[in-house]
Amino acid sequence: MEAISTDLTEEIKSLNSKFVHLFSQGDAAGVADLYTITALLMPAGHEALKGREAICQYWQSALDMGVKEITLDTVEVEQLDFTAIELGTYVLKGDGGQPLDKGKYMAVWKQENGHWKMQKDIWNSNHQAS
Repeated sequence: MEAISTDLTEEIKSLNSKFVHLFSQGDAAGVADLYTITALLMPAGHEALKGREAICQYWQSALDMGVKEITLDTVEVEQLDFTAIELGTYVLKGDGGQPLDKGKYMAVWKQENGHWKMQKDIWNSNHQAS
């Protein structure tokens, strides 16, 4: 197994910054383009969604429900050949920066046409379900 690549960690952090920026601009299609064509999104409390179109619809619905901003903080990246596993934390915010949720996530990144993209994305809240 290869040592963790600082370059890859920085590249994933840069891609996460792009995700955050696109989301804050209301660009669900741009966010979905950061996933592979066959990506699987596994949001807490929802059925799994497969493919960019379904992922775009999910992120658009989050925007429509009042999520205005996402903060992503990469904690660790482990590279295994052409795959990388990222662990991190997130915060969702609404109008005026009001915190809506926070939790942790795991993303599996793969190369697609020479670019790193999310293949699998799963997260869960630190808040207990009511």
